[in-house]
Amino acid sequence: MVRQKIQIKKIDNLTARQVTFSKRRRGLFKKAQELSTLCDADIGLIVFSATGKLFEYSSSSMMQLIEKHKMQSERDSMDNPEQLHSYNLLSEKKTHAMLSRDFVEKNRELRQLHGEELQGLGLDDLMKLEKLVEGGISRVLKIKGDKFMKEISSLKKKEAQLQEENSQLKQQSQARLNEEGQNVIEQGHSADSITNNRSLVNSHQDYNDSDTSLKLCLAFP
Repeated sequence: MVRQKIQIKKIDNLTARQVTFSKRRRGLFKKAQELSTLCDADIGLIVFSATGKLFEYSSSSMMQLIEKHKMQSERDSMDNPEQLHSYNLLSEKKTHAMLSRDFVEKNRELRQLHGEELQGLGLDDLMKLEKLVEGGISRVLKIKGDKFMKEISSLKKKEAQLQEENSQLKQQSQARLNEEGQNVIEQGHSADSITNNRSLVNSHQDYNDSDTSLKLCLAFP
């Protein structure tokens, strides 16, 4: 069936409008995230629902993106090169100060994740921190479990390979022993044949010697 094209206008039904808002908002944020990841772009989205509820997405700090947008707007409005140069210097100083604050904040958050500097946090902050730690531990345990399973699977494959090689070596060893035993038996038969032949030759020779002596005795009375 051909999908019907939706007419772009305000949805009168409140329930349908809320469902559409929720779906379209998630899709919009997903596309923004994909664009940021694929193209290494800084993206900030701010959405207010019909009831005034705020939804936002930012590829980095939202405050940094807003400040960057503000400085860019001010820069675009300047025509005088000297003013533009002075503004660029001021912008660089602001950016440096902002990055320094973010660096300090991130270090503080990192120390709090390590269980340090927790005295000034309220109950809500501690609960958020607890969820972050639990989420990190859960991810670590999952990755560790996956690595354990891969290691066990690899060891099982090596065990099966060694068992197969051991079985082949046993078969080769047994075949060699059987071949050597057959050679010994054949050599034993050959030795018996030689002994029997020698006995026959000796017997025949003794018989000839006896016959010769008998003939000599008959020749002399």
